[in-house]
Amino acid sequence: MSMAFLRDDAEGEMPHRDYELPAREDPGYDRAAARALLEGARVNETQLAERATGYYWGEPKLRPFVEEMREAAERAGDDRLEQVARRFLR
Repeated sequence: MSMAFLRDDAEGEMPHRDYELPAREDPGYDRAAARALLEGARVNETQLAERATGYYWGEPKLRPFVEEMREAAERAGDDRLEQVARRFLR
């Protein structure tokens, strides 16, 4: 995991935002978790997003969803989302 996305003071914190995750059994959960991890990284809360989703940064299972989001961010001109997606995919 990239240390660039970790906040030193995040230990023990709970997520500040609602990541809008469906139930873990929901077929759309992995896509929502991928989105949550990227949004967490966008605002320097990767560790908190990991805690909320149950997935770690770079989780191979989420790669197809992150690639879709990277492509959409590129088309939309969302440079920051594209940047964090590329880092996830490394």
